[in-house]
Amino acid sequence: MNKFLSFVNTNKAISWVFGFQIFRLLLLPFMGLMPQDAYYYLYGQNLSLSYFDHPGMIGYILRFFSEIFGQSVFVIKLADYTITSLTILSFYKLASYFLSKEKIKRALVLLISTIFISILSFNSTPDVPLLLFWTLSLICLYKAIFEEKNWFWILAGISMGLAFNSKYTALTLQIGLIAYLLFSNKHRKLIVSPWLWLSLLISIAITFPVWYWNIQNNFASFAFQSSERTSSITKFKFYPNFFFGAIAHQIFILLPVLFVIFITFTFKYIKRALLKFKLPKAKTLFLLAFFIPTFVGFFSLTPIYWVKLNWMMPSYITGIILAAMFISKKLLKTQIIIAIVFHILLGIQVLFYVVPIKSDDTWVGWKDLSTEINKLQEKHSNTFVFSDDNYKTAACLNFYMNQKVYAQNIIGLPALHFDYLGDDLSDLTSKNALFIDSDKRFKNNKKKGTHLNLLNNYFDTITELHPIIIKVNGREVRKFWVYYCTNYQAKK
Repeated sequence: MNKFLSFVNTNKAISWVFGFQIFRLLLLPFMGLMPQDAYYYLYGQNLSLSYFDHPGMIGYILRFFSEIFGQSVFVIKLADYTITSLTILSFYKLASYFLSKEKIKRALVLLISTIFISILSFNSTPDVPLLLFWTLSLICLYKAIFEEKNWFWILAGISMGLAFNSKYTALTLQIGLIAYLLFSNKHRKLIVSPWLWLSLLISIAITFPVWYWNIQNNFASFAFQSSERTSSITKFKFYPNFFFGAIAHQIFILLPVLFVIFITFTFKYIKRALLKFKLPKAKTLFLLAFFIPTFVGFFSLTPIYWVKLNWMMPSYITGIILAAMFISKKLLKTQIIIAIVFHILLGIQVLFYVVPIKSDDTWVGWKDLSTEINKLQEKHSNTFVFSDDNYKTAACLNFYMNQKVYAQNIIGLPALHFDYLGDDLSDLTSKNALFIDSDKRFKNNKKKGTHLNLLNNYFDTITELHPIIIKVNGREVRKFWVYYCTNYQAKK
C-alpha cells in the first residue's frame, strides 16, 4: 500500500490527478438532473443581462454548450466538468508561481482529491465559472504585481469583472487586492499606480450588464443577496447548530486533513500578526489576502448565520497552495486514502442510490415525475402545472416537459427569477391546474389530506389526487402530492 501511494515522482502524482478526473468523467452519464442544473439552464433559455438570484454566467455557459451539443442532462454535466477542468489547469499555473515542483504536485493532489471539485464537476452553480475566473484573476494579478507586466492589469480587470458576472462573492477579489497592497511594504506604492485604478475601472465596466439589470429592476438582485439575506445577522443570536454545521460541511467538501491544515495555518498567521506584529513575505501575504477575507470572513458569521457550504470555495484556491507548503507526505497519503473512500461511496450512491435523499436537492425522480404528470394531463384536459418550492420542481419539469411549468407566483408568492420571465398570468384565467407539492420527508404513500389554504384564493375547487410515487430499483424513494385545481383567477 505504501508503494502504491508513493508520491516520490511526478508521474505518480499526475496519475492521481488524472485518476480522479477520469473517475468523475465516467460518472457523468449516470448523473441525473439536479434542480440547480435545471434552474440555471432556464437562465440560459431566457437570456437576460442578469438574473434575480445571481449574475448570468452559468446560464450563458449552459446555453453555449446546449446550442452546440443539444439539450440533455449529459451536456449540462459536460459543461460543468469542462469549466472545472479548466479551473484545475489554471490552478496548476497559479501554483507554479509559489511552489517548488514537489509542492506543486502536492497542491494538485490536494485540490483534485476534494469533494468540492466533484461538486463543481457534476452540479451547475454560479461557483463553476466563479472559480475559473477567480483563478485567472489571481494569475493576472501575480503577473502585474510581481513580474511588473502592466498589460496584465488590464487582463486582471477583465477577469475580475467576469468573476463578478459569475457570482457576487467575487467582490472579495478587489477587497483582497487592496488589502494586499495596503499591508505589503514591497508593493504598497502600487496603491497610487494608474494601472491599478485602470484595472479596477475595467472590472467595474465589465460588470455593467449586472448593474444595468438591477437598475431596471429596482436593484432586486442586490437587495436579495444583501439586506434580505443578512437581516438575521443584525439580531446577533447565537446558533450552535449553524457553527458546527459549517464545520461539518467544510470537513466534508475539503476532507478532514485539508480542513485541519487550513485552520492550523490560519491560526498561525493571524496569531503572528496580532501578537508579534509580523506579516509573512510578499508572496505568502498575497495568497493570504485572497484567502482570509473569504474563508475567515464567512466562517466568522457561522455562529449567527447559516453560511452555505459553497460560499467559502473561492478561498480554497490560494488556501490549497498555502496548505501545500505545510503538508507532509504522510498527511497527503491520508488525504488520498480518505478521498478514495469518499469517492467510491459517491460512485455507489450515484449508480445505485443506496441512501435515499430526504430533500428536493437530488438527481433522482424528476424525469419520472414529468412522465407521470403528462399522463395526468391526458385525464385532466386544459390544465397547466405549477409548484411552490421556489424553483426546484418547476425548473426540473420545465426541462423535461414540452410546456411551460410555473412556480409559486401563480398564487402570489415570490418565485425568484420566475417573477422576471415576463409571463402574463392573466392568460391562464379560467384554466384548471395541477399543483405539485413535494413530500421531502416521504414516510408513506398516503394522501396528505389537506392543502395549502392560499390555493382557495385563486381556484374554485381543490381536489387531492393520488400522490405520485417514484421508484428506483423497485424501491419507493420519492413522493409528490398532487392537487387538481379548477378555474384559475389571476390576481392583479
